[in-house]
Formats: sequence, C-alpha cells, structure tokens
Amino acid sequence: MAPGSHRVSRYTVYAEVALAALVVLGLVALGGAAHWVSWPLGVLSGAAAVLAFVGARRQGETPRVPLLAAPLVGAVVLCALQLVPLPPGLLAWVSPEAAALREDVLVPLGLTGWRPVSLEPSATWRELAKHVAYLLTFVAAVQVCRARVSRQRLLSVLAFTGAAVATVGLGHALFGVETLFGLRAYVHARPPLVTPFGNPNHLAGFLGLCATVAVGLALSKQPRARAWPFAMAALVSGAGVLLSLSRAGIVFFVFGQVLLAAWLMKQRREARTPARPAWGRGAAVLLGLLATLSVGAYLAADQLWAEARTVDGVESLRRGKMEPWPMMARAARAFPVLGMGRGAFEAAFPRYQTEPNPNTFTHPENAVLQVAAEWGVPGLLLLGLAIWAFVKRVRREDHGPVELAALSGVAALALHNLFDFSLELPACAVAVAVVLGAVARPREAERMAARRTKPGTLPVRPALAMAAGLTVVMLIALVPGRRRMADAEALLAERVAARAPNAEVRALGLQLIDVHPADYLLYRLMAMASVPNGAEGAKDALSFVNHTLYLRPLDAPAHRVAARALLHLGRREQAFLEYRLAHEAGDTRVLISEAMPRARTVEELKTLTSEAPGQGVELAEALLAGPSRRALGLEWLVWAREHFEGRPEATALWMQEARGRLAQGELPEAEAACVEVERRAPDALATHLLRAEVWRAQGKRAEALQSLEALVKRFPHDVELAFTLATRQQEDGLTRKSRDTLAAVMPYLTDLRQRARLLSLEADSFEKEGLLARALEQRRSVVGLLPGPESHFAVARLQELLSRYDAAARSVHEGLRLMPLKDARRAEGEAWAARLEDRERALQDAHKKALLEDGKGQELEPPGAPAVSDAPPP
Repeated sequence: MAPGSHRVSRYTVYAEVALAALVVLGLVALGGAAHWVSWPLGVLSGAAAVLAFVGARRQGETPRVPLLAAPLVGAVVLCALQLVPLPPGLLAWVSPEAAALREDVLVPLGLTGWRPVSLEPSATWRELAKHVAYLLTFVAAVQVCRARVSRQRLLSVLAFTGAAVATVGLGHALFGVETLFGLRAYVHARPPLVTPFGNPNHLAGFLGLCATVAVGLALSKQPRARAWPFAMAALVSGAGVLLSLSRAGIVFFVFGQVLLAAWLMKQRREARTPARPAWGRGAAVLLGLLATLSVGAYLAADQLWAEARTVDGVESLRRGKMEPWPMMARAARAFPVLGMGRGAFEAAFPRYQTEPNPNTFTHPENAVLQVAAEWGVPGLLLLGLAIWAFVKRVRREDHGPVELAALSGVAALALHNLFDFSLELPACAVAVAVVLGAVARPREAERMAARRTKPGTLPVRPALAMAAGLTVVMLIALVPGRRRMADAEALLAERVAARAPNAEVRALGLQLIDVHPADYLLYRLMAMASVPNGAEGAKDALSFVNHTLYLRPLDAPAHRVAARALLHLGRREQAFLEYRLAHEAGDTRVLISEAMPRARTVEELKTLTSEAPGQGVELAEALLAGPSRRALGLEWLVWAREHFEGRPEATALWMQEARGRLAQGELPEAEAACVEVERRAPDALATHLLRAEVWRAQGKRAEALQSLEALVKRFPHDVELAFTLATRQQEDGLTRKSRDTLAAVMPYLTDLRQRARLLSLEADSFEKEGLLARALEQRRSVVGLLPGPESHFAVARLQELLSRYDAAARSVHEGLRLMPLKDARRAEGEAWAARLEDRERALQDAHKKALLEDGKGQELEPPGAPAVSDAPPP
C-alpha cells in the first residue's frame, strides 16, 4: 500500500469535517469578532480532537504531540494560574499592582475577598477557553493530516475560504455596496474592501496566509488540471490583500512570497535530481501570482497612492502604531511575574496611559508587547519556545512545496503581528493552528513505526480522556467568560440614565465592579449617579472619581464629574481646577461649554485659564461674546494680557480687548487698545480690519469704508474680507456696490458654507432694495446648500412679506423639523406657523365670501398676490 493511502477511519473524516467547519467559522463570525463565536469554537475544536483520537485508535495509530504544542499547553497553564484567587500576602508578592488595586480600590468599597492575578478575570476565562480550543485544534489537525488526502482537503478548504472572502469583497466593490451583503453596516470601521473582516489589517493577514497555502498546493505533485484552481485561489486572495490597502499586510504578504521563492530555489539547488516539471509549474504559478498582483496594484493604484501619501516612512510608522509602545512597555514592566491577565489589556492599560487619546487601546498591536503585558516573563519564555520550535520545524530536510508554503505564510503572519493583532481573533489563530498541524504531522516512516514508544507519543486512551477533559474545562470556562465589560457598562449606564434609586444603582455597580475590578468606566458611572444627590452624594461621587482616576489618570469626564461635585460642596476654586484638568486631559470643549458660564470672579477665571496655545484667546472670545459676561471678561483680560505677555496670543488678546471695549461703547479705551495692536502687528490684515471697526464706531464711516476697499485691492482673494466689505456697504446703502464686491470674490469660494453666506448677503441687498422675489430666490438657494432652521425661517419671513402665507407656514414647519426638540425657540416658531395658517384661512374665507356675493368672482384677483412691486432693476 502506498504511503499516505492507508484506510482512514470515518471518525477521522468526521474530525476533518469539524476542522473544516472551524476554518469556515472565522468567515461566518466576522473574522472571529462576533461575541457568539466562543461556543461553536469550543464545541467544534473539542469534537475534532475527540473524533481524531477515536479515529487514531480505530486506525491502530499512536497520537503524537509535536513540540509546537508546548507553547499552547503553557498558555493554557498560565491562563489557569492567573485565575486562581490568592490571599492578600501572596498576591502582593506575585502581582503588586493587583494587590494595590485590591487594597486601594476594592477594600474601601467592601469587596474584601481574595483576588486572582488577572485584572479582568472574565476576559481571562474567555482566553483560557480560546487557548484550549487552539490546542485541541492543533492536535486534531496533527492527527487528521497524517492521511495525505485529508491533509489535501483540509488545506484546500483554507485556500478556497480565503478566495471566497476576497471574492465577496470584490463583488461588493464591483456593485458599489458599502454594507456587508446589503444588511450589515460597520459602525466603527470603514474597510476599503467590504468583507466579513471589519479590520483591513486582519483581512490582509488572513488572505495572505490563505494565498500562500494555495500557492503551495498549486506547486505540489498533482495533475496540472487540479493545480490551476489553487493557483486561481492564490491570485484572488493576493488581489484581496492589495485591495485591503493594509500597508503592513501588503509588505508582509510580499515577504512571504519572497521567502517561499527563496526556500524553493534553495531546495532546487540542493536536490541532486531536480524535478523539472515541478519547477516549471512553480515558476509559472509564482510568475502568474506576480503578474496578478501587478495588475491588482495597477487597478488600485489611485487608492494605494492615496494611502501611501499618508505615510512618511519610518517616521509615520513611529507616530502611528509605534508611538504608544513605550507606554505599553512600562505597563508590561509593572507585571513581571504573571502578567496583568490574559485578555485584561483593555481594562488594565489606561492606568499606565500617559498621553490623552480619544481611542481605547484594546491591544498593543504588537505580539511581543501583548505577551509581555498579559503573561509577564513566563509569556516571553513561551514565545521564545514557540520561535525555537518553529525554527526547528523549518530546519527539517523533508519539506515539500506545501510545507514550505505553509511555513512561509505563518512566518509572514507572525511578523505582521508585530504591527497588528489578527492572531488575537479566532479566524487567523485557527487557520495557523490547522496549517501548523498539517506541517507538524508525523512523516510516513514515523507512522510505520507508530506502535513503538517514541518521545511525544501518547497512549490513545489517556489522550482521548485528556481531550474530553479539556473540552469540558473549555466549556465550563465560557460560563464566567460570558460576562463582558461592554455589557456591564451598558447595563449600569442604562440604570444611571433612567435615574434609578441610588441604593439600586449602588448595589448593581458594586456587583459589576466585583466582576470587572479594573474597568474605570464603572466607577465613573457610579460617580455620575451620585452627583445629583446633594452634599452626601457629592462626597460619594468624589470617592468614586478618585477610584476612576486611579485606574485612568487621564480621564477627562471624571475630572468634569469631580468639578460638579465640588461645586455642590461649595469648593469652587478646586472645582475650576478640576475643569481645567479635564481640558488638559483631552476634553476640548469643557471650558467654554460648562466651566466658563459658571465662573463668577476673576480669580475663578484665572484658575480656569489653560496654558495651552490659543486657549486664552478662545476663552476671551467666549467671555466677550455676550453682554452678561463682558464686564467680567474685560476685567479678566487685564490679567490675561500680562500673564500671556511675550507669547503669540498676547496680540490677539489686545485685539479682543479692543473689540470688547467697542461692544461696551468705551471708545477711548478701544482706541488705546487698537493703537497697541498696531504697534505689535502693523502689517497684519486683522489689524487693519480692527482699525476700520474703531473708525466706524467713532463715526468715521467714510474712512472705515475706504480702508476696507483698499484692503480688498491688496487682498483680492480673501473671501472673509470681501464679505466684511459687502456688509459695510449694505449698511451704508450701497447695495449694488455690495453685489459687485460679492461677484468679484465668487471665483475664490472654496466650500458650500461660503457660497451660502454670499447668497445670503445678496438676498439682504435685494431685500433692502424692495426686490423681495429676487431675495426669496437667493434664500431658497441657501436652503438647498445648507438646509437648517434659520435658512427655512429666512425663506418664511420673505414669503410672509409677499403674502404667501401657506408657503410661509410650510417653510416654518420645515425649520421646526430640523430644530432640536429642546430648543427654547420651538414655541415661538410653532406660534408663528399657527399665525400664518390662521391668516391663510382668513384669506381663503374672504375669497369664498367674495365669490358668493359677486357673481363675477372668477374675475377677481387670486388670493396671495404680491402687494409689493417686484420689477427687475433697470
């Protein structure tokens, strides 16, 4: 009987089917990102291992456990150790950070029980189940792939699954569909190629491995007619890698192909009797792949060039994914013995984040940092063992094209994960386990001697019992692993938003914190729930804020909640300092939207003032915008000008003072401030505009207008300057001249907002001339460009002047539809619409009455005729 052609048990075939289902599962489960994937992953991997060992027993074979399984076994053991609750003393020795979290945060809340090393136990339970599943998948693949036909079919499933994924993406691109199968839209991602993978980097990694395996299958010793489908699958998957626009994915995919070609060439040189037909086919496949990739690069040239323009070589890479690495390395150094817990990075890392970032780091996007942070030094040792076992497998002498292709694809994907985290999701991890299982299978000579005891062999019954036991452990681990941070946050946020009783919220919050002790958002939600409950609630809120800031020092919303609580307690100076800290932590609007309106004194404004460039000018603009805060703002400006003296914003603050004095009617002070601005920036356009404003306020309207006209000649492309001049010309009654100014600047408009403003100014000029129909036409154009409540109300006002009450009422209703429900002006708008409808009904009633009284009613002028002459200008 030929090698590899021995009888295969039906149980082995069933195991092969389970492994094939695992490969396809990644496609169905959105690359493994779907939350429900854990259960089918566990059931299928456990079934595959049990069936494979039963098949081995039926075939009279002894199961083998290759060296590559050792890192997976070590991963399972480490995850299990991280979940063991430890007494406080032992926890302080094993993980000082976990012990500090218990003592400083949990114990004050009454949560005094023993704690495990993992800072997010539920995530570690899920990871334990996943690593058991990968281990069972690998050992099942090792056993199943002993048979050549099973190995061929299993790797073919992977190759064609990748081609199917790429085909789905190409089909969506061809028909311009931006949602997955027209049903699912990605909320937080905009992948260039719409596939079940929402992350283009993960897509590129998966397709790169599938394409490389397909190349190996095409190069294997089989009839030419059976090789072409694999070649086409490789081409389609390779094109998908390019169209994913993943820079790292493309680079490492090309690296994998180059590595495969180098190994094949080395093997050919070392062979004594090289097989010419096989090498000819290999050259054809590799050249075909190169040609297809070239065509794909040509078709996607514009997108690739646009993507490449966002990159500035190594510097861009450093600013992008590499910039947070020092922070992540510091986090890893804090957990040297057993790590922070597998899967706990998202919860634990904010404690060590030293730079504000609006995004949440779920993974370091670097496999080495991931292992170091979550497993500590033991994890790095396991990583070194995995690399050594992989290199040892590479150095074997009897690799064929399929094995070389599989090893090349795995090496490329592993290097890609130095800048990505695709191996953290089941789609790529299962594919790697299956591929390595196919490579690490016992060779034919080893199988013939399988009955002899060898290192790495296991008796069938203990192996079967171990597989069944691990399957049970995996399914049990998924029970506590079903509790996720996002679900807990959503549940507590719902109760807080619904203003549930404080006792109920507190009980639920403590229950969720006990499960997710390092989730800062739960503490922040508890603080938000406590703030409205008077002075006692404010004290409780400050306690939870302290816990939040312990877990995430740069949490801007926590500082905002602390400020509100301090205001409740009357500690205003500390409250405004917290507002300032919230701004420095990344909340760019808190000073203007919430803090500044609550300030009462200059001292509070001083505490609030941030040192960030431009922030003082922004605060000055907000203070001087309304009459209620202007006096306080001018008093603060005296201090701010001295405080920011010597900085670029000092001149802008003098300018703000000049405008504030003008608004207050303090012309001598405004003149003095304007002179100071002219001394500091004599040639700036803003200085000339300020001088024109001062002259106009002093009654020198002609000088102000001449100054603006001279400026327009110097700066003919400045759109804002032209708008200012047109407005001043209209105020002086020069409406036609105003339209000439607007017509001159029309070629330099750059966006719809500028176009809408120009049309509004033209409408104002027509209205001043009494040409209401022309003005109405311009206002309707503004609505078409920038629909909004004010645009519709402006149209309604003109329609009312033209006695078109029905149309005016419809325009008011359109404006109300676009207005926020809580806007204070809604009542006024609704009353206006009702008044217009009453007037329209009155007109209709009067018209009907006139028709009844006069038999010649049909000769009457129709209602709503314009009462104002609308003759075009000469």
